[in-house]
Amino acid sequence: MPGRSDRIVPLAVKIVVSGGLGVGKTTFIGAVSEIEPLDTEAAMTQVSVGVDSLDGVESKTRTTVALDFGRIALDPAIALYLFGTPGQDRFSFLWDDLVEGALGTVVLADTRRIEECFPAVDYFEARGAPFVLAVNRFDGAEHRELDDVRDALGLGAEVPVLECDARERGSVRDVLGALMDRVIGVRAELRGRAVAG
Repeated sequence: MPGRSDRIVPLAVKIVVSGGLGVGKTTFIGAVSEIEPLDTEAAMTQVSVGVDSLDGVESKTRTTVALDFGRIALDPAIALYLFGTPGQDRFSFLWDDLVEGALGTVVLADTRRIEECFPAVDYFEARGAPFVLAVNRFDGAEHRELDDVRDALGLGAEVPVLECDARERGSVRDVLGALMDRVIGVRAELRGRAVAG
């Protein structure tokens, strides 16, 4: 039996999952979380009519009103804590608190409503936060090439753009792996500049 000193205490890393309303943030976190995910989903009511656009996701009946939360261990030494932001503009005041201390971000995109991820992309670009863009493939949605999505959002070549299926654990893990690679690359670049400067 291992003693107290033999236990590995994992490094806790905060990751944010963001994007527009109905893009699959809650599903993304739920697909990979090793604990029962916490969500703050509530029924959509008449209050949201005319405020939250449901174009392209008319069948949506529930939405996140504060945050989603899940946890996954990458290995015994690293635990990722996943925080999902609400997608509606009216809840954007929560983003600063959710993003504080995050190592990086996954921005989910839906090709049916590509314009819905502009606020998230703008937010993380303005803060210089490392992020990847994951195009969540919905059944029946128009397929767009990843380069076309990159161009539509005006993303630089340094931002990884990849496909995912937010319902599938392996796909979500691949996206999180790409984000970790991006974070490591950004940090190495910053260290290189500091040494050179």
